[in-house]
Amino acid sequence: MADSSVNDTVNDLKTTANEVGTEVSKTIDNKMGDNGTSDLSGKTADAKQAIKDGASKYSAQAADKARTFAEDGKARASGALEQIAQLLNDAAGQVDDKLGSQYGGYARSAADSVSGFADQVKAKDIDELVDDARELVRKSPAIAVGAAAAIGFVIARLVQSGVDGNPEA
Repeated sequence: MADSSVNDTVNDLKTTANEVGTEVSKTIDNKMGDNGTSDLSGKTADAKQAIKDGASKYSAQAADKARTFAEDGKARASGALEQIAQLLNDAAGQVDDKLGSQYGGYARSAADSVSGFADQVKAKDIDELVDDARELVRKSPAIAVGAAAAIGFVIARLVQSGVDGNPEA
């Protein structure tokens, strides 16, 4: 599923780049005279403006697409956190039986914490989450670097297992 999202994004970016090139080419062709020559300074300024206009248009589209992906990721993350909380709650009963009610209480407390965090993620918009992440990095850079390394390791393992499991690639 993630591979198709990446492929779709790459294809969208290729299409966008082709559209920008086409628009610039059309603008240059429209600004040139019948014989292909004209006042170069005016044509250069027009071409620069066309490139700026095209770039700002596609920049806005890219920002919208990034926000859509971020919202989708937020929804998936909060769903995964809720599943983890449910697993912890389910496991708490078994922990009660095997280790005692005190340890089952710890599992329930952990489940409640994870569930509360999932609710916080759902309640905040993307900008608030980004601001929270920036604040965490400012306050605890060592934790942020460690978390980034751990996440990078997990992603690398997931990608490697996907490559190993896909003989066509």
